[in-house]
Amino acid sequence: MINFNMPTFTDKTTEYILDVFAQNHASGDGKYTKLCHEWFKKNLNCEQALLVHSGTAALEMAAILANLQPGDEVIMPSYTFCSTANAFVLQGAVPVFVDIRSDILNIDETKIEAAITSKTKAICCVHYAGVACEMDVIMDIAKRHNLLVIEDAAQAFDSKYKGKPLGTIGDMGCFSFHETKNIMSGEGGLFVTNNDELAERAEIIREKGTNRSKFFRGQVDKYTWVDKGSSYLPSDVVAAYLYSVLEISDKIQSKRVEVWKKYYNAFVQLEKEGKVKLPTIPTDCTNNGHMFYLLFNDLETRTKFISFLKEKDIYAPFHYIPLHSAPAGVKYCKTASPMEITNKISNTLVRLPMFYDITNKEIEKIIDAVLKFWKKGNNLELSESF
Repeated sequence: MINFNMPTFTDKTTEYILDVFAQNHASGDGKYTKLCHEWFKKNLNCEQALLVHSGTAALEMAAILANLQPGDEVIMPSYTFCSTANAFVLQGAVPVFVDIRSDILNIDETKIEAAITSKTKAICCVHYAGVACEMDVIMDIAKRHNLLVIEDAAQAFDSKYKGKPLGTIGDMGCFSFHETKNIMSGEGGLFVTNNDELAERAEIIREKGTNRSKFFRGQVDKYTWVDKGSSYLPSDVVAAYLYSVLEISDKIQSKRVEVWKKYYNAFVQLEKEGKVKLPTIPTDCTNNGHMFYLLFNDLETRTKFISFLKEKDIYAPFHYIPLHSAPAGVKYCKTASPMEITNKISNTLVRLPMFYDITNKEIEKIIDAVLKFWKKGNNLELSESF
Protein backbone atom coordinates (compact mmCIF):
# COMPACT_ATOMS: atom_id res chain seq x y z
CA MET A 1 0.00 0.00 0.00
CA ILE A 2 1.25 3.48 -0.87
CA ASN A 3 0.23 5.60 2.09
CA PHE A 4 -1.02 9.13 1.72
CA ASN A 5 1.69 10.33 4.08
CA MET A 6 4.78 9.00 5.85
CA PRO A 7 6.76 10.66 8.67
CA THR A 8 10.20 12.07 7.94
CA PHE A 9 13.27 11.12 9.99
CA THR A 10 16.89 12.08 9.42
CA ASP A 11 20.29 10.66 10.35
CA LYS A 12 20.41 13.21 13.17
CA THR A 13 16.95 12.64 14.66
CA THR A 14 17.91 9.91 17.13
CA GLU A 15 21.22 11.60 17.93
CA TYR A 16 19.51 14.85 18.88
CA ILE A 17 16.80 13.13 20.90
CA LEU A 18 19.42 11.25 22.89
CA ASP A 19 21.30 14.51 23.39
CA VAL A 20 18.20 15.96 25.07
CA PHE A 21 18.67 13.46 27.88
CA ALA A 22 22.40 14.14 27.98
CA GLN A 23 21.47 17.78 28.61
CA ASN A 24 19.28 16.70 31.56
CA HIS A 25 16.53 18.95 30.25
CA ALA A 26 13.66 17.14 28.55
CA SER A 27 10.89 19.64 29.36
CA GLY A 28 10.10 22.74 27.32
CA ASP A 29 12.45 25.56 26.32
CA GLY A 30 15.60 23.47 26.35
CA LYS A 31 18.54 23.48 23.96
CA TYR A 32 16.62 22.37 20.89
CA THR A 33 13.62 24.60 21.49
CA LYS A 34 16.00 27.56 21.53
CA LEU A 35 17.69 26.37 18.32
CA CYS A 36 14.28 26.09 16.64
CA HIS A 37 13.30 29.57 17.84
CA GLU A 38 16.49 31.02 16.35
CA TRP A 39 15.89 29.18 13.07
CA PHE A 40 12.36 30.49 12.68
CA LYS A 41 13.15 34.06 13.68
CA LYS A 42 15.90 34.13 11.07
CA ASN A 43 14.01 32.40 8.27
CA LEU A 44 10.63 34.06 8.87
CA ASN A 45 12.17 37.41 9.81
CA CYS A 46 9.75 37.73 12.71
CA GLU A 47 9.88 39.38 16.13
CA GLN A 48 8.58 36.40 18.08
CA ALA A 49 8.58 32.69 17.25
CA LEU A 50 7.39 30.30 19.94
CA LEU A 51 7.24 26.53 19.64
CA VAL A 52 4.00 25.03 20.94
CA HIS A 53 2.70 21.50 21.16
CA SER A 54 0.39 21.77 18.13
CA GLY A 55 -1.00 24.07 15.48
CA THR A 56 -4.18 23.98 17.54
CA ALA A 57 -2.27 25.41 20.52
CA ALA A 58 -0.95 28.25 18.36
CA LEU A 59 -4.51 29.10 17.29
CA GLU A 60 -5.70 28.98 20.89
CA MET A 61 -2.96 31.41 21.87
CA ALA A 62 -4.00 33.73 19.04
CA ALA A 63 -7.61 33.58 20.22
CA ILE A 64 -6.59 34.53 23.77
CA LEU A 65 -4.40 37.35 22.48
CA ALA A 66 -7.32 38.69 20.45
CA ASN A 67 -9.10 39.53 23.74
CA LEU A 68 -12.33 38.04 22.47
CA GLN A 69 -15.46 38.38 24.55
CA PRO A 70 -18.51 36.08 24.45
CA GLY A 71 -20.51 36.86 21.33
CA ASP A 72 -17.61 38.46 19.43
CA GLU A 73 -17.31 37.27 15.83
CA VAL A 74 -14.36 35.97 13.80
CA ILE A 75 -14.70 35.65 10.02
CA MET A 76 -13.15 32.53 8.46
CA PRO A 77 -13.69 29.86 5.81
CA SER A 78 -15.72 26.75 6.54
CA TYR A 79 -13.40 24.57 4.45
CA THR A 80 -10.77 24.03 7.14
CA PHE A 81 -9.94 21.80 10.09
CA CYS A 82 -12.08 22.16 13.20
CA SER A 83 -9.17 23.64 15.21
CA THR A 84 -9.47 26.87 13.21
CA ALA A 85 -12.95 27.47 14.60
CA ASN A 86 -12.61 25.63 17.91
CA ALA A 87 -9.88 27.97 19.16
CA PHE A 88 -12.28 30.90 19.03
CA VAL A 89 -15.30 28.96 20.29
CA LEU A 90 -13.29 28.17 23.43
CA GLN A 91 -13.14 31.93 24.09
CA GLY A 92 -16.91 32.27 23.66
CA ALA A 93 -16.57 33.84 20.22
CA VAL A 94 -18.67 32.97 17.16
CA PRO A 95 -16.93 31.84 13.96
CA VAL A 96 -18.66 33.37 10.94
CA PHE A 97 -18.20 31.38 7.76
CA VAL A 98 -17.92 32.79 4.24
CA ASP A 99 -17.43 30.86 1.02
CA ILE A 100 -14.09 30.10 -0.64
CA ARG A 101 -12.71 30.85 -4.09
CA SER A 102 -12.94 28.14 -6.73
CA ASP A 103 -9.39 28.66 -7.98
CA ILE A 104 -7.20 28.58 -4.85
CA LEU A 105 -9.78 27.21 -2.38
CA ASN A 106 -9.03 30.01 0.10
CA ILE A 107 -11.46 32.42 1.73
CA ASP A 108 -13.13 34.61 -0.88
CA GLU A 109 -11.84 38.06 0.01
CA THR A 110 -14.70 39.68 -1.91
CA LYS A 111 -17.22 38.21 0.53
CA ILE A 112 -15.51 39.24 3.78
CA GLU A 113 -16.72 42.82 4.04
CA ALA A 114 -20.39 41.84 3.74
CA ALA A 115 -19.95 39.51 6.72
CA ILE A 116 -18.58 42.23 9.04
CA THR A 117 -20.86 43.38 11.85
CA SER A 118 -20.42 45.48 14.98
CA LYS A 119 -19.40 42.25 16.74
CA THR A 120 -16.59 41.35 14.32
CA LYS A 121 -13.17 41.43 15.94
CA ALA A 122 -10.91 39.42 13.64
CA ILE A 123 -10.42 37.68 10.30
CA CYS A 124 -8.82 34.25 10.33
CA CYS A 125 -7.51 33.33 6.90
CA VAL A 126 -6.43 29.77 6.08
CA HIS A 127 -3.72 29.29 3.45
CA TYR A 128 -5.09 26.09 1.97
CA ALA A 129 -2.53 23.68 0.47
CA GLY A 130 0.16 26.25 1.29
CA VAL A 131 -1.14 28.75 -1.28
CA ALA A 132 -1.58 32.29 0.01
CA CYS A 133 -4.90 34.03 0.47
CA GLU A 134 -5.23 37.44 -1.20
CA MET A 135 -3.49 39.13 1.71
CA ASP A 136 -3.32 42.71 0.41
CA VAL A 137 -7.09 42.88 0.15
CA ILE A 138 -7.61 41.15 3.50
CA MET A 139 -5.16 43.46 5.28
CA ASP A 140 -6.83 46.50 3.74
CA ILE A 141 -10.26 45.36 4.92
CA ALA A 142 -8.88 44.68 8.40
CA LYS A 143 -7.23 48.10 8.60
CA ARG A 144 -10.39 49.94 7.54
CA HIS A 145 -12.54 48.06 10.04
CA ASN A 146 -9.96 47.89 12.86
CA LEU A 147 -9.81 44.09 12.85
CA LEU A 148 -7.04 41.67 13.76
CA VAL A 149 -5.78 39.27 11.08
CA ILE A 150 -4.81 35.79 12.20
CA GLU A 151 -3.13 33.54 9.65
CA ASP A 152 -3.79 29.82 9.91
CA ALA A 153 -0.56 28.84 8.17
CA ALA A 154 -0.70 25.19 9.25
CA GLN A 155 0.01 24.06 5.67
CA ALA A 156 2.09 27.04 4.62
CA PHE A 157 5.65 26.35 5.74
CA ASP A 158 8.07 28.04 3.31
CA SER A 159 5.25 29.68 1.32
CA LYS A 160 5.28 33.35 0.40
CA TYR A 161 2.94 36.07 -0.83
CA LYS A 162 4.64 38.82 -2.82
CA GLY A 163 7.92 37.77 -1.25
CA LYS A 164 6.65 37.81 2.34
CA PRO A 165 6.57 34.57 4.37
CA LEU A 166 3.04 33.45 5.15
CA GLY A 167 2.25 33.65 8.85
CA THR A 168 4.11 36.97 9.18
CA ILE A 169 1.80 39.25 7.18
CA GLY A 170 -1.12 39.43 9.59
CA ASP A 171 -1.02 40.24 13.30
CA MET A 172 -0.40 36.60 14.26
CA GLY A 173 0.55 33.40 12.45
CA CYS A 174 -0.02 29.77 13.42
CA PHE A 175 1.89 26.81 11.97
CA SER A 176 1.55 23.05 12.41
CA PHE A 177 4.28 20.40 12.51
CA HIS A 178 1.93 17.42 12.61
CA GLU A 179 3.38 14.49 10.71
CA THR A 180 1.11 15.25 7.73
CA LYS A 181 2.94 18.54 7.18
CA ASN A 182 6.07 19.34 5.15
CA ILE A 183 8.18 19.90 8.26
CA MET A 184 7.17 17.68 11.15
CA SER A 185 7.85 16.66 14.72
CA GLY A 186 5.05 14.11 15.04
CA GLU A 187 2.94 16.68 16.83
CA GLY A 188 3.95 20.31 17.16
CA GLY A 189 3.29 23.88 16.17
CA LEU A 190 4.57 27.45 16.09
CA PHE A 191 3.14 30.83 17.02
CA VAL A 192 4.65 33.91 15.38
CA THR A 193 4.06 37.66 15.51
CA ASN A 194 5.81 40.89 14.60
CA ASN A 195 3.81 42.94 17.11
CA ASP A 196 5.93 43.75 20.18
CA GLU A 197 2.97 43.96 22.53
CA LEU A 198 1.50 40.67 21.33
CA ALA A 199 4.95 39.06 21.45
CA GLU A 200 5.44 39.84 25.12
CA ARG A 201 1.99 38.64 26.13
CA ALA A 202 2.25 35.52 23.95
CA GLU A 203 5.28 34.40 25.92
CA ILE A 204 3.25 34.70 29.15
CA ILE A 205 0.19 32.90 27.78
CA ARG A 206 2.40 30.05 26.55
CA GLU A 207 3.87 29.67 30.06
CA LYS A 208 0.56 29.04 31.88
CA GLY A 209 0.01 32.77 32.29
CA THR A 210 3.24 33.33 34.22
CA ASN A 211 6.25 35.57 33.61
CA ARG A 212 8.56 32.57 33.99
CA SER A 213 10.56 33.35 30.84
CA LYS A 214 11.40 36.81 32.16
CA PHE A 215 12.59 35.19 35.39
CA PHE A 216 14.99 32.86 33.56
CA ARG A 217 16.34 35.84 31.60
CA GLY A 218 16.97 37.67 34.88
CA GLN A 219 14.42 40.38 34.15
CA VAL A 220 12.44 39.71 37.36
CA ASP A 221 13.61 38.24 40.69
CA LYS A 222 10.73 35.77 40.87
CA TYR A 223 7.94 34.64 38.60
CA THR A 224 4.23 34.52 39.29
CA TRP A 225 0.82 34.19 37.67
CA VAL A 226 0.10 37.43 35.77
CA ASP A 227 -2.37 36.57 32.99
CA LYS A 228 -4.58 33.83 31.60
CA GLY A 229 -2.76 31.08 29.77
CA SER A 230 -2.14 27.37 29.48
CA SER A 231 0.66 24.83 29.12
CA TYR A 232 1.50 25.19 25.44
CA LEU A 233 5.19 24.24 25.54
CA PRO A 234 6.35 21.09 23.73
CA SER A 235 8.93 18.80 25.25
CA ASP A 236 12.50 19.44 24.12
CA VAL A 237 12.39 15.88 22.75
CA VAL A 238 9.80 17.10 20.23
CA ALA A 239 11.95 20.16 19.50
CA ALA A 240 14.98 17.95 18.88
CA TYR A 241 13.01 15.94 16.35
CA LEU A 242 11.82 19.14 14.69
CA TYR A 243 15.30 20.65 14.54
CA SER A 244 16.70 17.55 12.85
CA VAL A 245 14.08 17.97 10.13
CA LEU A 246 14.57 21.74 9.83
CA GLU A 247 18.23 21.09 9.00
CA ILE A 248 17.18 19.33 5.79
CA SER A 249 14.18 21.54 5.05
CA ASP A 250 15.64 22.72 1.73
CA LYS A 251 15.93 19.12 0.53
CA ILE A 252 12.42 18.33 1.72
CA GLN A 253 10.94 21.34 -0.02
CA SER A 254 12.78 20.67 -3.27
CA LYS A 255 11.61 17.06 -3.29
CA ARG A 256 7.98 17.91 -2.57
CA VAL A 257 7.84 20.59 -5.27
CA GLU A 258 9.47 18.15 -7.68
CA VAL A 259 6.79 15.52 -6.94
CA TRP A 260 4.06 18.18 -7.25
CA LYS A 261 5.35 19.16 -10.70
CA LYS A 262 5.50 15.52 -11.83
CA TYR A 263 1.85 15.09 -10.89
CA TYR A 264 0.89 18.34 -12.58
CA ASN A 265 2.69 17.58 -15.83
CA ALA A 266 1.25 14.06 -15.91
CA PHE A 267 -2.35 15.24 -15.50
CA VAL A 268 -2.41 18.56 -17.36
CA GLN A 269 -3.88 16.84 -20.41
CA LEU A 270 -6.75 15.50 -18.28
CA GLU A 271 -7.53 19.09 -17.33
CA LYS A 272 -7.41 20.22 -20.96
CA GLU A 273 -9.91 17.46 -21.77
CA GLY A 274 -12.21 18.71 -18.98
CA LYS A 275 -11.89 15.57 -16.88
CA VAL A 276 -10.33 17.09 -13.76
CA LYS A 277 -9.22 20.46 -12.45
CA LEU A 278 -5.67 20.86 -11.15
CA PRO A 279 -4.36 23.19 -8.42
CA THR A 280 -3.82 26.87 -9.24
CA ILE A 281 -0.78 28.84 -8.06
CA PRO A 282 -1.26 32.62 -8.60
CA THR A 283 1.75 34.60 -9.81
CA ASP A 284 2.03 36.45 -6.47
CA CYS A 285 2.24 33.15 -4.56
CA THR A 286 4.81 30.40 -4.20
CA ASN A 287 4.21 26.66 -4.26
CA ASN A 288 5.55 24.83 -1.20
CA GLY A 289 4.56 21.37 -2.43
CA HIS A 290 2.37 20.72 0.57
CA MET A 291 -0.49 19.11 -1.30
CA PHE A 292 -1.48 17.93 -4.76
CA TYR A 293 -5.18 17.50 -5.31
CA LEU A 294 -7.54 16.68 -8.16
CA LEU A 295 -11.03 18.13 -8.44
CA PHE A 296 -13.66 15.91 -10.03
CA ASN A 297 -17.02 16.70 -11.57
CA ASP A 298 -19.15 15.11 -8.86
CA LEU A 299 -19.19 13.00 -5.73
CA GLU A 300 -20.00 9.80 -7.60
CA THR A 301 -16.95 10.04 -9.84
CA ARG A 302 -14.71 10.89 -6.90
CA THR A 303 -16.00 7.91 -4.92
CA LYS A 304 -15.27 5.59 -7.84
CA PHE A 305 -11.80 7.11 -8.21
CA ILE A 306 -10.87 6.64 -4.54
CA SER A 307 -12.09 3.02 -4.68
CA PHE A 308 -10.17 2.40 -7.90
CA LEU A 309 -6.92 3.65 -6.36
CA LYS A 310 -7.55 1.62 -3.22
CA GLU A 311 -7.79 -1.51 -5.38
CA LYS A 312 -4.36 -0.56 -6.69
CA ASP A 313 -3.05 -0.26 -3.09
CA ILE A 314 -2.91 3.54 -3.23
CA TYR A 315 -4.49 5.57 -0.43
CA ALA A 316 -5.82 8.88 -1.79
CA PRO A 317 -8.24 10.54 0.67
CA PHE A 318 -10.64 13.43 0.30
CA HIS A 319 -10.34 16.29 2.77
CA TYR A 320 -12.52 18.46 5.01
CA ILE A 321 -16.19 18.08 5.77
CA PRO A 322 -17.24 21.78 5.83
CA LEU A 323 -17.52 23.12 9.35
CA HIS A 324 -20.82 24.86 8.64
CA SER A 325 -22.40 21.44 8.09
CA ALA A 326 -20.83 19.79 11.17
CA PRO A 327 -22.92 19.40 14.36
CA ALA A 328 -20.63 21.72 16.35
CA GLY A 329 -20.57 24.19 13.47
CA VAL A 330 -24.34 24.38 13.50
CA LYS A 331 -24.32 24.81 17.28
CA TYR A 332 -21.56 27.37 17.75
CA CYS A 333 -21.10 29.18 14.43
CA LYS A 334 -22.85 31.33 11.83
CA THR A 335 -22.84 31.22 8.05
CA ALA A 336 -22.71 34.60 6.33
CA SER A 337 -22.84 33.64 2.65
CA PRO A 338 -24.06 30.84 0.39
CA MET A 339 -21.52 28.01 0.60
CA GLU A 340 -21.88 26.63 -2.91
CA ILE A 341 -18.17 26.42 -3.73
CA THR A 342 -17.25 25.08 -0.29
CA ASN A 343 -19.82 22.30 -0.63
CA LYS A 344 -18.73 21.51 -4.19
CA ILE A 345 -15.04 21.32 -3.29
CA SER A 346 -15.74 19.13 -0.28
CA ASN A 347 -17.56 16.64 -2.51
CA THR A 348 -15.08 16.56 -5.37
CA LEU A 349 -11.52 16.97 -4.04
CA VAL A 350 -9.03 14.09 -3.74
CA ARG A 351 -5.48 14.37 -2.40
CA LEU A 352 -2.69 12.26 -3.86
CA PRO A 353 0.13 10.76 -1.76
CA MET A 354 2.83 13.32 -0.96
CA PHE A 355 5.79 12.77 1.35
CA TYR A 356 9.57 13.26 1.37
CA ASP A 357 10.57 9.61 1.04
CA ILE A 358 8.15 8.76 -1.77
CA THR A 359 10.02 6.89 -4.49
CA ASN A 360 10.00 7.40 -8.25
CA LYS A 361 8.53 3.93 -8.58
CA GLU A 362 5.65 4.88 -6.28
CA ILE A 363 5.06 8.15 -8.15
CA GLU A 364 4.96 6.30 -11.46
CA LYS A 365 2.49 3.78 -10.03
CA ILE A 366 0.20 6.58 -8.82
CA ILE A 367 0.34 8.45 -12.12
CA ASP A 368 -0.31 5.25 -14.06
CA ALA A 369 -3.31 4.41 -11.86
CA VAL A 370 -4.86 7.87 -12.27
CA LEU A 371 -4.53 7.72 -16.05
CA LYS A 372 -5.91 4.17 -16.17
CA PHE A 373 -9.00 5.28 -14.25
CA TRP A 374 -9.94 7.61 -17.10
CA LYS A 375 -9.22 4.97 -19.72
CA LYS A 376 -11.96 2.86 -18.11
CA GLY A 377 -14.61 5.10 -19.65
CA ASN A 378 -14.99 7.70 -16.88
CA ASN A 379 -14.84 10.41 -19.52
CA LEU A 380 -16.96 13.00 -17.73
CA GLU A 381 -16.56 16.68 -18.47
CA LEU A 382 -15.99 19.17 -15.71
CA SER A 383 -19.07 21.13 -14.71
CA GLU A 384 -19.24 24.86 -15.38
CA SER A 385 -19.21 25.58 -11.64
CA PHE A 386 -15.43 25.32 -11.79
